[in-house]
Amino acid sequence: MLCPISLSGWFCQDGLLSVGFVVNQVHAHANGQPSAWAPLRNRVYRHLLTAQFGSSIGTWMQSVAAQWFLIEKHSSDVIVALVQTASLGPTLLFGLFAGALADLFDRRRLLIVLQTYAVLVALALAVLTYLGRLSPTALLWFTVAIGCASALTAPAWQAIQPEVVPREQITAAATLGSVSGNAARAIGPAIGGVIVGLSGPAAVFAINAVSFAGIIVALLTWKRPTQRAPLEREHFGQAMITGLMFVRNGPNIRRILVRAVLFLFPASGVFALLPVAAAHRWHLAADGYGVALGAIGVGAVLAVVVAARLRRRVSDNALLAASAAAYALAPVAIVSLPFAAATPFLVLSGMAWLITLATLNAAAQLSLPRWVMARGLAVYLLVATGSQAIGSYVWGAVATRAGLHVAMLGSAMALIVVALSVVVLPLRPTTGTLSVEVSGAWPTPTLVFEPCPHDGPVLVTVRYQVPPERRNEFIEAMQAVRRSRLRTGGHSWRLYHSVGQPDTLLERFTVASWTEFERQRTERWLEYDSEGVNKAIGYTVDCARQHEYFVAVRVRQ
Repeated sequence: MLCPISLSGWFCQDGLLSVGFVVNQVHAHANGQPSAWAPLRNRVYRHLLTAQFGSSIGTWMQSVAAQWFLIEKHSSDVIVALVQTASLGPTLLFGLFAGALADLFDRRRLLIVLQTYAVLVALALAVLTYLGRLSPTALLWFTVAIGCASALTAPAWQAIQPEVVPREQITAAATLGSVSGNAARAIGPAIGGVIVGLSGPAAVFAINAVSFAGIIVALLTWKRPTQRAPLEREHFGQAMITGLMFVRNGPNIRRILVRAVLFLFPASGVFALLPVAAAHRWHLAADGYGVALGAIGVGAVLAVVVAARLRRRVSDNALLAASAAAYALAPVAIVSLPFAAATPFLVLSGMAWLITLATLNAAAQLSLPRWVMARGLAVYLLVATGSQAIGSYVWGAVATRAGLHVAMLGSAMALIVVALSVVVLPLRPTTGTLSVEVSGAWPTPTLVFEPCPHDGPVLVTVRYQVPPERRNEFIEAMQAVRRSRLRTGGHSWRLYHSVGQPDTLLERFTVASWTEFERQRTERWLEYDSEGVNKAIGYTVDCARQHEYFVAVRVRQ
């Protein structure tokens, strides 16, 4: 199974394909679209990707060394399998917290601190192994500790991508990042196995520590522009709730998550059961299984160029449908063809996997404003990781009870349904096209006294005068306004109709504190939020509205 972090884009734990030889190629096509290699022209991007690629190879090397160490200690199969659980479990536990962390603090400094921590833990692991003081239980705990660093850095890596590459190159960057996972997955275990054989696990653990240090060097060379200081740092609890509310009330990002679940759940069957097919159906040894995985990696590499060409001809929804249908051929080939004949279909599955996840990841990045970027991507990571983990378990259980053929054919049929579902559940037309720039259209409140930052909750009321003949149109337009208020920090939203003045409607919502209200008004309210309000007030008398603001007063009981 692929590392779930690799589902999300370029700075992933699975690494980056080194493609420096194409940097000097033409980076823009005749139609103005950037080429698949355009992001590599950016020096900061190139340095960070190269460092992360080396670190990802080190991570896969460590995984091999850890499992081999446990085998040499005669650990049970369950203990050996727990290496992957220890590596990936923290992503599920700390994903949303990591997103809030990356949104609230300077991402570059945060990454440097976390990578320094990873270096120290990896070095300690190498030293204890060299001295012969490492037990299987201690190894698993060290693996968890390093996994925590990976989990806490993943949203921050994702969120800095829009800061490093131009908006029009995000799709290309996401594609390169998805390729990197397959490249590192193919290279890392092979190198790790050789070094373990020559020098033992301690040498691999030490190399992994050095690979983390390479990321620190790359980050230190990035002169990140000064960021505007926030009004006041959000509390973690409130920050996580706000992030979830944004996703819940963001139709575009919700649809992206739905498409990720629909694809990853059935697609995970191939990666979960490929070792079983290699051993019991094709009767391959470990090197043969490596070739099978390598075929998927080759497909991912080929997809870099293919995806760029396809995107100039067809829509993202057509790509998602075609990729799901193409991927469905792989499980059928696994159970019906000999290994040599099935290999081209494994290559095709690698291409379909990359195109789907790069498309969804780029759509997520383009749909998230900066203030909630890391939290939104953290939710994407959680959904992607969970879908793949649950899917792998389900298809494994089906194979155990009903056989490999039934599980693989079930996966294929589900993928065909996923391809057809694009008709009824496509990415929304506005995905990745809406402006995420902050709007200054929210009227500045007239204050007689200045509330304290933590005063609240704050009640906001907006009074509209709507002619009876336009009331239904106004109410329909207010659906978008409701989502905007809730997406940017509001809650308890209601629209009321006056019984004494038939042409008066009152919008009412609350915000947790005065500081939260100021964030909503000055940092989170985007241009497309203002467009929704403008559409609604277009149905009012004289296109006017009246705001009032109230701060809660505590009354003794």
